[in-house]
Amino acid sequence: MSVLLTLLSREENRNKKMIAEYNRELETLPKGSIKPKKVKGKVYYYLTFRDGDKVITKYVGKDEESLITIREQLTRRKQIEEIIKKLKEERAQIKKLEAVL
Repeated sequence: MSVLLTLLSREENRNKKMIAEYNRELETLPKGSIKPKKVKGKVYYYLTFRDGDKVITKYVGKDEESLITIREQLTRRKQIEEIIKKLKEERAQIKKLEAVL
């Protein structure tokens, strides 16, 4: 039994470290979505996100390069959020196993 508890403890520590690392990476990535706005026949792109109850809109630009970069960062953010969700589910399972043992 102690071998299983040791393995669960190591897995729990690994899980905590991974969640912390992913959360640090999330802090560096933008949140929200890109919204185009048409003004006088020209298209402008804005990053829209929530900050508490407020909706914040920031101008991104018209050039494709900055749009591609932000879209990639938003995609990466969604991937990381999904990974964190799965890690938290895994953590709950570890806690249940520890309680049983």
